[in-house]
Amino acid sequence: MRGPRVSEDFVPVSEFKAKAADWLRRLTDTDAPIVVTLNGRPAGVLLSPHAYDELTERARIVGAVEEGLADAEAGRVHPHAEVAKRMHARFGGKPR
Repeated sequence: MRGPRVSEDFVPVSEFKAKAADWLRRLTDTDAPIVVTLNGRPAGVLLSPHAYDELTERARIVGAVEEGLADAEAGRVHPHAEVAKRMHARFGGKPR
C-alpha cells in the first residue's frame, strides 16, 4: 500500500458521492488510500479490503509484541527450559 498523493488521492465529499463507484474501482486497482475531504479538510480515509487487512494484521502483531515486552518488564516470564519441559510433558515428544 502506497501513501496517498495529494494531486491524485484527495477527493471532495461531493465529488466522491457523485462518482463513488469510480473511486471504489480506483481504490481496488491502485490499493492506495483515498482521502475524502469536507470543506477542504480531510474528513475520512478509504482503504481497499487488502490494505485494511494488512493494517489490522500489523496492528495485531505490534500489540502482541508490546504485550510480550510489558510481560518481560514486569517479570512475567519463564525460562525456556521450564516451558519446554512443561510442553513436552503435556504434548509428548522429545525435549530439544
